[in-house]
Amino acid sequence: MHKKLPYLMIAFAAAMWGLIGFFVKGLSDAGFSAMEIVAIRVVTAAVILVLVGLAAYRGHLKIRIKDLPLFIGTGIFSIVFFNWCYFTAIELMNIPIAVALLYTSPAFVAVLSFIFLKESIDRRKLIAISLTIIGCTLAAGITGQEGSSFSAAAVLIGLGAGFGYALYSIFGKVALRKYHPFTVTLYTFIVAAAALIPTTGIAGKASILFNGGTWLYVVGLGIFPTVLAYFAYSWGLERTESSTAAVVATLEPVIATMLGVLVYGDRPGILQFVGSLLIVLSVMAVNISLPARKQKKHFTF
Repeated sequence: MHKKLPYLMIAFAAAMWGLIGFFVKGLSDAGFSAMEIVAIRVVTAAVILVLVGLAAYRGHLKIRIKDLPLFIGTGIFSIVFFNWCYFTAIELMNIPIAVALLYTSPAFVAVLSFIFLKESIDRRKLIAISLTIIGCTLAAGITGQEGSSFSAAAVLIGLGAGFGYALYSIFGKVALRKYHPFTVTLYTFIVAAAALIPTTGIAGKASILFNGGTWLYVVGLGIFPTVLAYFAYSWGLERTESSTAAVVATLEPVIATMLGVLVYGDRPGILQFVGSLLIVLSVMAVNISLPARKQKKHFTF
């Protein structure tokens, strides 16, 4: 059983990420905009991570000022941008399709890594990129739940989530060469929170945050699909290969699709289902390595 525990922890983390739509829908119904929900997520996560750092990671709380641009990259260009696009896509389309578009990120990672990190694009990655493009066309380029096509803006925002998600791999890969994963995570959310608190005016809605059951969505968003998912994934990742962990993590779109169908009545069509499946297959194609080629560990949020 103990040999399977790392995989169970990774699967648990993926399941937590897959439930994020539940908290987003709840906060949206309470009157918060997509950007305000992003602010709620990163501020709550930052507070929790600071407390955890003071309690258990005191040796990993310092960074060099010259490395701050790395955390601006992970915190603002990635976390803030990707969360806004993702949460907006959930509202404009539905949870299954928003998640499918989010999972175009491996294709973006492959291209961005080729451009900026000088990593090669082999036949496996080309196949994955092709599957992603076809999958997106099927998943988002057809009629939606009410018989009308998703708008071009909605599709672009959904793809923006995948692009922003991919940016973390680029900035994060450089940051992880210098810092512990906890340090990278902590300052990613601190920088994101510092940028969003004054620009979103979320402090002015404090009364709504603690009104009725809204605070449960706030705390839940910060703990379950953010901090708790990160720790579970990291614990499992340290005890298995990153390629295997990434494949197990593809449970996320499955859970998100089930959430959309069972709780919110989303009804993806056959082509949408096929498109989403192709995107998941592309994720697996990108992350599965041949036995002789092992990838470095990476961290996902």
